Amino acid sequence: MNRVFSVSGDSLDPTGHGIISRMESPDTDLLNALQRGDDSAIEELLRRYQSRIYRYGIQMCRDPEDAKDVLQDTLLTMARSLRSFRGASSLSTWLYTIARSFCIKKRRKSKFAPAEELSLSGMDSDHSGPVSPPSEQPDHIVSAKELGNYLNKAVHSLDPMYRDVLLLRDGEGLSAPEVAEVLGIGVDAVKSRLHRARLTVRDLMAPLVGVLPKPVTASPRNCPDVLTLFSRHLENEIDPEICKTMELHLAECSGCRDDCESLKKTLALCRSSADVSVPLQVQESVRQAIRAFLHQHNVSESL
Repeated sequence: MNRVFSVSGDSLDPTGHGIISRMESPDTDLLNALQRGDDSAIEELLRRYQSRIYRYGIQMCRDPEDAKDVLQDTLLTMARSLRSFRGASSLSTWLYTIARSFCIKKRRKSKFAPAEELSLSGMDSDHSGPVSPPSEQPDHIVSAKELGNYLNKAVHSLDPMYRDVLLLRDGEGLSAPEVAEVLGIGVDAVKSRLHRARLTVRDLMAPLVGVLPKPVTASPRNCPDVLTLFSRHLENEIDPEICKTMELHLAECSGCRDDCESLKKTLALCRSSADVSVPLQVQESVRQAIRAFLHQHNVSESL
């Protein structure tokens, strides 16, 4: 049987967050080169961040046209602020903080903006009902597109305070401290909201990730809250002894084991369903705008 909990840190993080953060090189040299107006640094900036910011804009604004504006506005704002940037934040958290501010402005004007904030179980104004399986037919095969659509509905049914942490942590792969910095809240608040958001989205997606309704029995199972524990495990919040205890329980309890697997599948979908490509025309437009600004800025500084 595949181990669900693990006594070794982030080795079972289904989104690969820990691995990504360790492999990415520091941005200090990139920032220094950008300040000099180095064309190769502009290309490296775009390689590292343009698809991430564009994807985040689509997830937040839910409109590719708005996402294009968010991408260009974010990178140009960064370029304009390079001289004053002191490195208190990482480049990635700085960019997401800028992008989020533009997304919020866009969303307030968007047709997708709800007339009022929704409860955790509500839906945004462009949806008329709860998340439900696309077909009641037992032989219906759920396509990747359908899964993505229903995941999108589930995520956007969350209150913004929960949706924000889920998109940044499980969609964009930021660490909990990085999410806290972008949102301007404490790490403990990030983790608390994250656990609730994960479990809510998993419950909404359960029928689509192979979880069948549990039969009502006279003697309900006396099981721990494995979903919360597993979510906390992904944030390194539980110790190895608890992990061992949970592994023993899951070995004996197929229901809890299936629940944990469904949460893993849901979080993996959060990461994979957000894969998008920046249109070539948008890439070139952003490239030219940043290059023109940086070159003009450096010429004026040298006069």
